[in-house]
Amino acid sequence: MFSPAIFLAALGITMLELSEASAVGMALYADRKDSKVYGAVAGGVLVILIPTALVGNFITIFPLFYVRIFSATLLLYFGLRLVRSARRSVRFSLLAARGAPPPHHEEGNRSAVATAFSVGMVEAFEAAIVIVALLPNSFTSTLYGVFAGAIVVIAASYVLRSQVRKVKQANMKVAVSAILLTFSLFWYIESVRVISDLYLLPLFILFFLIVYYVSHRGLTMDTVAPAV
Repeated sequence: MFSPAIFLAALGITMLELSEASAVGMALYADRKDSKVYGAVAGGVLVILIPTALVGNFITIFPLFYVRIFSATLLLYFGLRLVRSARRSVRFSLLAARGAPPPHHEEGNRSAVATAFSVGMVEAFEAAIVIVALLPNSFTSTLYGVFAGAIVVIAASYVLRSQVRKVKQANMKVAVSAILLTFSLFWYIESVRVISDLYLLPLFILFFLIVYYVSHRGLTMDTVAPAV
């Protein structure tokens, strides 16, 4: 029998967790211009949610602690790389304003794809913990809620994608690195204690200000010079 309460609970947890994965996916796409990151996020989500729907409680045999630690470390690594990349982009934008030729495209996108897959997997895993508890109450209502939540997140991501691409590359890299560092610290903390998602916003603001300062420190039209 269909249960509206179970449906809404599954819908809510799916939208909450997958929207966080989608935010990172859009940021990585805006930075790398590689659509594979979307497939990687979706792949990470499906790797968790499909077994959840098929085998239910067996999904809990995976140790969430190690999943979070691995993903947090990967996000930290890629986030710190993007801090340096953001500083280079600021420098390149100043050089372009002085008429210098655009730089050669940076290194490959394997790290971005791996990061996107990891984010999709962790967020889906956290959703799966709640979904597993809902399945025995109403299997059909739970699946409908998960499916509806995924559709809403996909549609919202598609609509917002064009807006994200309009942001200047230097500013986008600052935002991307801040997002990755935020989730990295958040998951490190959640590995030892559960904290509210409400901490994500102040952490993001803090990291954004730090990365912005580091990427712009000492760089002005007067100080930057073309590489020789």
